[in-house]
Amino acid sequence: MTLFPRFWARPGLPPDIPIEARIFTVTPEAQLLAYCHWQSAPKRCPTLILVHGLEGCSESHYMLGMTDKAWRRGFNIVRLNQRNCGGTEHLTPTLYNNGMSGDVRTVLVELAACDGLGSIWLGGYSMGGNLVLKAAGEMGGSNPALKGVVAVCPNIDPAVCTAALIQPRNWIYNLHFVRSLKARLRRKARLFPDRFDPAPLAGIRTLLDFDEAYTAPDGGYRNAADYYEQAGSRHVLGSIAVPTLILTAQDDPFIPYWIFDIPAVRMNSMIRFEAPVHGGHCGFIQRDCTEGDRYWAENRLLDFITAATDVPRPAR
Repeated sequence: MTLFPRFWARPGLPPDIPIEARIFTVTPEAQLLAYCHWQSAPKRCPTLILVHGLEGCSESHYMLGMTDKAWRRGFNIVRLNQRNCGGTEHLTPTLYNNGMSGDVRTVLVELAACDGLGSIWLGGYSMGGNLVLKAAGEMGGSNPALKGVVAVCPNIDPAVCTAALIQPRNWIYNLHFVRSLKARLRRKARLFPDRFDPAPLAGIRTLLDFDEAYTAPDGGYRNAADYYEQAGSRHVLGSIAVPTLILTAQDDPFIPYWIFDIPAVRMNSMIRFEAPVHGGHCGFIQRDCTEGDRYWAENRLLDFITAATDVPRPAR
């Protein structure tokens, strides 16, 4: 199920869904590109900010699928590219990493304060799932605009997840991420030659190697172990104060199911945790399409959000 969505062609967004490109300044030196899809009366509608996973982007199949479904249910959608993703390497001299929940919080605050949006949900996949959970835990109940969170296969314990990813049985996934990250680093080195040296890339074989050589020092961490420890949302899950759905699969190849067996998940009444036996990593393909389509997780997330949200009928 992890690989299936990559080889099952999905149509792009239908032409009747409006789209607006927008730049968010998240630090003095860093900007993020997002694609926004507004209802005809945006302030009257809830908003869903979507955050992709490692080496994904706003065009990832799950981002488009969720956008189509949620927009037709009456939501505004903001498909957010993390730093450097979606062809935006030129918008920041930094890399992106699993701890940059501040970027998500900044986007949410701008949408609430400047756009007057009072009902905002965060949705994330894999690394993006960790980011939205971390952002929600850090905010607690401080921002009334945040109404809830949904996260699919979030890597809440990056050290454990990276260790699983680089096991021999997962060589195909490790190879995919390493090749993509190396290509991105070479693009960054051409744009910012004084900041990035591509020479060490020749010796990098695993995601851990890359994080040790580039991600951790660029993010101000002592090393990869320090980065993984600080970036994990597991430390703040107990502080989440809004309805939250964490959806993972027991057969996810590199997000071990047991990492969610922690007091913060078990005891926080705001968190609903679901873990079907099968689903792979962000796959969740179902044969029975009598309800929705074959993408079970997208339908499950949307059901959870709409059950907790008063969604007005979209004006057309």
